[in-house]
Amino acid sequence: MRFLHTADLHLGRQFNGLSLEADHAAILDQIAAAALAHEVDALVIAGDVFDRAAPPASAVRQFNAFLSRIRAETGAAVVMIAGNHDSGDRIEAMSVMTDTARALIRGTVAAEEPPLILADAAGPVAFSALPFAWEYAAREAFGDETLTSPEDVLRAQIGAARAALPDGARWVVVAHGTVAGASVSEAERPLARIGGVETVGAELFDGAHYVALGHLHRPQSAGRPGIRYAGAPLAFGFDEAGEEKSMSLVEIDGAGEVRIAPIPFRPIRGVRVVEGRHEDLLRLPPSEDFLRAVLTDEAPVIDAMRRLRAVFPNACDLCYAREARAPELKALGPVPRGLDDPMAVIGGFLDQVRGERADAEELAAIAATLDGLRGGEEEA
Repeated sequence: MRFLHTADLHLGRQFNGLSLEADHAAILDQIAAAALAHEVDALVIAGDVFDRAAPPASAVRQFNAFLSRIRAETGAAVVMIAGNHDSGDRIEAMSVMTDTARALIRGTVAAEEPPLILADAAGPVAFSALPFAWEYAAREAFGDETLTSPEDVLRAQIGAARAALPDGARWVVVAHGTVAGASVSEAERPLARIGGVETVGAELFDGAHYVALGHLHRPQSAGRPGIRYAGAPLAFGFDEAGEEKSMSLVEIDGAGEVRIAPIPFRPIRGVRVVEGRHEDLLRLPPSEDFLRAVLTDEAPVIDAMRRLRAVFPNACDLCYAREARAPELKALGPVPRGLDDPMAVIGGFLDQVRGERADAEELAAIAATLDGLRGGEEEA
């Protein structure tokens, strides 16, 4: 059995106010091409199809066209769940008219979790699709007021899915959450209320041969190799600059052994951080990448961003390295010597802020200013 695992498309999202529609179109083309080239039995999308509950119409049209292409050009079944960014009802509505032998689309939590059963020469493979759900919705669905955390919700869903498994089937679970020990990034929303614990233990998935996860944007395994995040296909923050994004090609043999092969995405625009003097950055090769510029100039540069965008039209963030310097932390102790000397205090301040001592001309100007202040105090 061979299937593609992807997640966190976030269709309709922008990058610092810049549209990602063309970038998403290229990514969807690559997913469809991979499904066709590898003749997969299923395409798994583990939540966050859209970036918000009410996505723009262009994003909905884009995704509908993609699903139509998967149906027309491949033999793959579609297994898809809602994530925390999605409207569960919107995703659930996509399941109403689908071929239930070729699709399992789950948007809202339910007390029963019948799987999609696909078969290969070795027998059945059961796909359980567990949509993201907040605790209040899960308590209503399961009639259980003790469900108070993401782990409680997922445990209840896993129990319902396990009860519906056919005997002897290999088991694939599709879920959306944060498994303990996995690496997070800046772009993910928390899945628990303030002060709550959003992580779940990997042991919840005992018995599953593969767990196709969504929510975290970095491709990674969590707990064991078969519990895996596909990651988001695009970088959505500068903390992900330079990271390779991928979808996972998964094969399960007759004994339930799993092989995972990442297939890299090739975005049309990357996310980069460049650092240097403004005049040096202007000499770099032009690029359409999303850019954060960290300027090492000591003095502010006039019209820095406008001039930078002549070379990098998608530059969207600019800062100065000196502003990012963390002040040196020192242990509390005796009051340092020299605090009664204004010249020493000002000199130390300049040294810490800009990394160099005041020169003779600056010292003379500081001394003259201090003398003027003292004179004013004496006259008063």
